[in-house]
Amino acid sequence: MIPQLVTVRHRRPDGRWRRLYVPVLPVALVLSPLLLLAVLAGLVACLVFRVSPLGALRGTGRLLWALPGTRFEIEDDHTGVLVSVR
Repeated sequence: MIPQLVTVRHRRPDGRWRRLYVPVLPVALVLSPLLLLAVLAGLVACLVFRVSPLGALRGTGRLLWALPGTRFEIEDDHTGVLVSVR
């Protein structure tokens, strides 16, 4: 299943958390012109580095399919970021 919601939590220096919900589909629709340019750039990169474009597309699809349920957590001294993909 393709991820539908990304939750980003950011800990402020005062210790409180700020939560941001990012719906994937509307963001993808708004950024679709840039996505088209990224796909074209990826195709050119595949041709330059002699990588199969179909294999690269298959690998990208598998990566997107595996994202739901993933959590990234990064902490520094006074700040922290938690990204959860649903």
